[in-house]
Amino acid sequence: MLFTLVIHSGPYSQTSSTSLNALNFAKALLKEGHTIHRLFFYGDGVFNLNAQMVTPQGEIDLPKAWHTLIEDHSIDSVVCIAAGARRGVLNDSEAKRHQKDSGNLLGSSDLSGLGQLIEAAATSERVITFG
Repeated sequence: MLFTLVIHSGPYSQTSSTSLNALNFAKALLKEGHTIHRLFFYGDGVFNLNAQMVTPQGEIDLPKAWHTLIEDHSIDSVVCIAAGARRGVLNDSEAKRHQKDSGNLLGSSDLSGLGQLIEAAATSERVITFG
């Protein structure tokens, strides 16, 4: 089955483990032989792909875990460009456009608009939202 996952929750929310649940769900889908068409990070979910995030010792490094999953399985991963810009999660070209020193988006993902989410929903058999 073809899935798209939409992640709204940041990696270290004080009140929930939604991002970790989404990551574990994605791993379980792949283990069961399903395909992930696209991961779409929206709202605070864009923080999951912030390359500058520092994880305290003894905690799960969720940005690294997402990056590894995306790279290992060649998953299309999209960060909403508007949500990313509002939260300072930018690739190098957007950072330059907004006159920032450098980008901080993990290289495994791209910035794009909501059209990518609409296309993913139209293409996928299931769209699961976390957060």
